[in-house]
Amino acid sequence: MPSDEEQTKYILPEDQMPTHWYNIAADLPTPAPPVIHPGTGQPIGPPDLAPLFPMALIMQEVSQDREIEIPEAVREVYKQWRPCPLFRARRLEKALGTPAKIYYKYEGTSPVGSHKPNTAVAQAYYNKIEGTKVITTETGAGQWGSSMAMACAFFDIACRVFMVRISFDQKPYRKGLMQAFGAEIYASPSEETNFGRQVLGETPDTPGSLGMAISEAVEQAATDPDTKYCLGSVLNHVMTHQSIIGLECIEQMKMAGDYPDIVIGCAGGGSNFAGIAFPFIGKMLRGEGDVRVIAVEPAACPSMTRGTYAFDFGDTGMMTPLTKMHTLGSSFIPPPLHAGGLRYHGMSPMVSHLLELGCIEATSIPQVDTFELAQQFTRAEGILPAPETAHAVAIAMTEAMECARTGEEKTILFNLSGHGHFDVQAYIDFNGGKLSNYEYPGELIEAAQRKLPPVDA
Repeated sequence: MPSDEEQTKYILPEDQMPTHWYNIAADLPTPAPPVIHPGTGQPIGPPDLAPLFPMALIMQEVSQDREIEIPEAVREVYKQWRPCPLFRARRLEKALGTPAKIYYKYEGTSPVGSHKPNTAVAQAYYNKIEGTKVITTETGAGQWGSSMAMACAFFDIACRVFMVRISFDQKPYRKGLMQAFGAEIYASPSEETNFGRQVLGETPDTPGSLGMAISEAVEQAATDPDTKYCLGSVLNHVMTHQSIIGLECIEQMKMAGDYPDIVIGCAGGGSNFAGIAFPFIGKMLRGEGDVRVIAVEPAACPSMTRGTYAFDFGDTGMMTPLTKMHTLGSSFIPPPLHAGGLRYHGMSPMVSHLLELGCIEATSIPQVDTFELAQQFTRAEGILPAPETAHAVAIAMTEAMECARTGEEKTILFNLSGHGHFDVQAYIDFNGGKLSNYEYPGELIEAAQRKLPPVDA
């Protein structure tokens, strides 16, 4: 085995892959606010969610158990790419001239190149055993859509994906991958749903948004008893499934003889951030080690850094229950930045709750700055980050450069949640000078937030 000075890659043996997911709800000092029925104004119960989700996932959504067993069938699929490697970024450290130690968990080894299959496979499995024939879902940049398409192919379930129109146009290879797995793909807003037709009638040139695509997918699921809906982020059961990332990291950091001072993840809806961060936050809440946790979002869609903590709809069509989250308002339409997976108006209720509790901090970074640092990372480490995870890369590098300035020897861990092989056009545009920084005007955010639903706290 190479010495610590030479070691750059840490891989858990397959038989040490976690057998249980971690549910942070069990360790919260105060529970997260309830989910509210928009019609009654009262907390919802499992029967309210049954038209959209299988009961197993509904029970995970409200579970207070710290550990939830990963079904054997799901673990068998995971073994195709898990455990994922943890890397020590020694070449990057040298390039930055930093005394910091930088580690990154690389989720790009999955068949679709991102962390999203961690929950897609689980959701498809639970739908299969409860008899679901069709799954509808949305996708921004395409990582989630391709993951759900793959999972549905594995469990023989039909898959319909509503892909945000700007990404549908920008990312044809993601679309092609979904089609190769057998999914039906629609540019959202579409002519397939009442909501889509309504939006197109009012704004035919809209770039679309994740909120719109969610509305279309929910509408189809709610009106067909053989169809269920799957969401790739935001909800508690999704955060729980993704915890396998951080659980593996904890064991791999032991292999490295180290422990992070700082944990970083990009955040759109919250899934990959929660995946790496929640197990470490859980240890902190249990008094087992302090850590600074940073969620990074794009300056063009700043739900945590400029949004309001309030009850809001998860979709633009106002079909979903109300959750308390940091939100820009469900009518907010983000600009067509390349990080399509981060173009969501709200943040996971659980991530939002942790931000309110002071367990995490949030920051934002503009698009051009993100690509500049991500490309430096590529030249040092040889991995092209997806535009979404490039935000985590950029802030990790920023923290490491601050260590170079101060001389502090910190250990930094971030989630490299997916590769950018299907996003090369974004880098072409960056190197061609076609990208610009965009900070959403405050008056437009305020206008969207004025439409927040009234909820009696």
